[in-house]
Amino acid sequence: MAGEPQADCLFCKIVAGNIPATVVRETETTFAFRDINPQAPTHVLVIPRVHYPDAASLAAAEPAIAADLLREAGQIAADEKLDDHGYRVVFNTGAGAGQTVFHAHAHILGGRGLQWPPG
Repeated sequence: MAGEPQADCLFCKIVAGNIPATVVRETETTFAFRDINPQAPTHVLVIPRVHYPDAASLAAAEPAIAADLLREAGQIAADEKLDDHGYRVVFNTGAGAGQTVFHAHAHILGGRGLQWPPG
């Protein structure tokens, strides 16, 4: 059921504490941790504690939690000292866009130049 933890979801297992992660920040509705395959000097994932397969379904079902996720992304960027030089928040939606874990999540990337368009 949407919103409920999924037994086969990597990120649900991380939130539950069944898989270790380098935790950056936690709130009642979000959980943030360092990416194990960083694409920039700073690469943090922010996920909702509830399970939805992508950002669009999260926003449609739980707009307040989607807003929490974005607010946390900004706070983490500030905590990581990325806001002075810029950072990117990325939501990949679908396998064709590079989504590999189908639990809504935002990538916070910074600490190096980020060209446009992304490759």
